[in-house]
This record gives sequence, structure tokens and C-alpha cells, in this order.
Amino acid sequence: MSAIVSVVKDADLRKKLLFTLAMIVLYRVGTQIPSPGVDYSSIMQAVKAATQDDTNVYSLINLFSGGALLQLSVFAIGIMPYITASIIVQLLTVVIPHFEELKKEGQSGQSKMMQYTRYLTVALALLQSSGIVALADRGQLLGNGTSVLKADRTPFDLVLMVLVMTAGAVLVMWIGELITERGIGNGMSLLIFAGICTRMPSQGMGILRSSGGVIFAAVLIAVFILIVGVVFIEQGQRRIPVQYAKRQVGRRQYGGTSTYLPLKVNQAGVIPVIFASSLIYVPVLITQIINSAKPTPPDNWWQRNVVQYLQSPGSYQYIILYFILIIFFSYFYVSVQYDPNEQADNMKKYGGFIPGIRPGKPTAQYLGKVMNRLLFVGALYLGLIAVLPNLMMDLGVGGASANVTPFGGTAILILVSVALTTVKQIESQVLQSNYEGFLK
Repeated sequence: MSAIVSVVKDADLRKKLLFTLAMIVLYRVGTQIPSPGVDYSSIMQAVKAATQDDTNVYSLINLFSGGALLQLSVFAIGIMPYITASIIVQLLTVVIPHFEELKKEGQSGQSKMMQYTRYLTVALALLQSSGIVALADRGQLLGNGTSVLKADRTPFDLVLMVLVMTAGAVLVMWIGELITERGIGNGMSLLIFAGICTRMPSQGMGILRSSGGVIFAAVLIAVFILIVGVVFIEQGQRRIPVQYAKRQVGRRQYGGTSTYLPLKVNQAGVIPVIFASSLIYVPVLITQIINSAKPTPPDNWWQRNVVQYLQSPGSYQYIILYFILIIFFSYFYVSVQYDPNEQADNMKKYGGFIPGIRPGKPTAQYLGKVMNRLLFVGALYLGLIAVLPNLMMDLGVGGASANVTPFGGTAILILVSVALTTVKQIESQVLQSNYEGFLK
């Protein structure tokens, strides 16, 4: 907590902290404002009834949005379009040479890719908001069969809802980028952090009322143990010793020092979990939009063997698919973000080498081998933590899934990871602001 105290004392960092808090408050206010055309009293009753047995595929997405999705608020779509757009753009860097060249161009290339991501976010937000409004109009979003929109709605009202939700998603994207640029921490991660935190008190009271004090105490103990385990893995790293050779530049001698290259066990962070969560509900959403326009839902192989199981997070088919997606995105994200060849070239350029390993290609092969081993452990850790609430749901532990999810592995993993990353960024900024050096 010493870093937090230093932030309060420093004027510049205090402004960043207050700006971040102000943006989070603005985001939370937007999640409570209903979209035009929504019957607020009806949707509150429907959401209250749905949270008693929240076993649909939207439960985790609703958790990320802080309950805004099922309430059909202005920020109902939230940051999911931006996350999905980021997935698509990063996938394109592997298959399209132009995007791969942009990635290698440095800051200018990253700015161009960010621009493409924003354009794609608008398109996806328009698509997802249209689907959500269509499902809400036909009473299929909450699964109660009745519409939660106003009875005297017109097609213009539905179009207005779509535009408002799309604009809300763009505004959320802008708020997240503002936090990243002018505030403290990663904006998108902090918005997800705030959405999960706001739901935990109400869900905790739900566990206390429905299951009693003993079960509630057991849940708190399990959460504490889970937090300790997550912190232990998140802070774990493999330190590879690196030796820098002595080199003469003019009359000065550089190098000759020993250091280490830290490789985290969980190099991907929480990104694979967020990617998998945002991707797994897309087939269900598209299928429900298509089926909602038909008088009777079709009975085919896709409906019986895919959509039915994807709508049930407690089914073993959903758990296996969710686990596989997390493993895949763990390997994919690390392969995109970390290049052993580039790391080996940088070490060779500055005269660094790993003792016992020749510089150049052997160093890259060694780093790749170590990273693959760490990634295997980290991916399994992410997958097991993420499917933990789904396994509990399948075994019937903890009652309704709405009571389990905010205190489950995915939520705790995101909360702890974002908190640790934010504190590290605060400490680095405090160090930069307090470092004076020789010149004042």
C-alpha cells in the first residue's frame, strides 16, 4: 500500500488516479441507464427472476459488463465488441502479410492497427446490439418468453435502441483508451474489474440468504485459498541467467555484468480467458437471431448437438470446449506477443549470452523450449481456474450459478491479475516521478 500513499502525495499521479476513478464512475453510471424503449420495471423483475437460475451462456458476459447486458442499459454491449475486434486483428497478423508488416513498423504500425480495430469494433457493436435487441423484442434474451420492451414500441424505437447501444459500446471503448492514456493501468481491464466488483456484494448476500452462514463462510475460505494460489502462480517466473561480455567503446568499458531474463509462468495473463469467453457465445447469439425470425425453432443436428450444449455452461461439452479455447488462445497470444528470435537477436546485439548456450539461433531455440514448457503449465492453470465454477455447476455445488460465478475462478483470476498489474504500474510511475538522478 506504500505505492498508493505515494500516489496521493504526488500531484501528477494523484490527478491520474482521480481521472481513472472518475472514468470508472462514469462507466458505472452508464450501465444503470436503461436504453430508450425499455420497460424498466418489467426488466428489473425479469432480471431478478433470471439471476435465481442464471445458467445461460450470457451469464459470464453479463458478469464482465457488471449486469448491464441483461438490463439492456446504454452500455449493455460493453467492451465485448472491442475484445472481439482485437482477437480478429491479431489473427489477421498471422495470415495477412500487410498486417504482419504493420506490426513490425513500430508505433506507426500499431496506430494503424488500432484504427482498424476501432472500425471493426463499430461494425461488431452494431451487429451485436441488433441481435440483443431482436432477442429482447421476442422475449428470448432472459428466457422468460415475454418481451421486456414497451408495448407501444415501433420499428423506429428498435432502431433507436440499436444505435444507442452501438454508441454506448464506442463510448466504452473511448473511456477505456482514455484511462490507458491519461490514467493509471489498462483501461479495458479496469472496466472489467469494476464490473465484477460491483456484483460481488449482492451475490455474496445471495449466498448468505439462500445457503446460510456456514456455506457463506466456506465460500469465503475457498475464495481466500484461490486468491493465494492465483497470486503465487501470477508472481511465479523462471529466471534465465544472462551474462553480458565486456566491450570497449572509446576509453570506456561496458558490460561484464550478470543479470537474468524473467519469464512468467502465466505469460498470457487473463487475455485467453476473456478471448474464450467473448468468442464462445457468438455462435449461440447468431443462431438465436436466425431462429427468432422463424415461427418454430428448427430441430436439426446443429441445434441439438451444438447450440443446446453451448447454452448450458454446466454441461461437459461446454466445459471441454471452453477449456480447449483457453489453451488455444494461451499459445496463440504468447506466440504473437513473445518472439524468441527477436529476444535472442537483442541479446546478441548488446553482447549478452546465456551461460552454456551459444548466441543467435541456439539461444532462440533454448528460449522457445523454456517458454513452451512454462506455457504448458500456465495454460493448464488458466483452463482449470476458468472451468472451476462450471465444474461446480455441473456437480450442483453452491446452488445457482449466479451465486458461484462472481466468486469463481474466472472472476478471482481477473480481479487478482488486474490488481497486481495496476499496482506494478503505479510503483513504476512512482519510481519515475521520485527519481532525480544527478541533474535537478
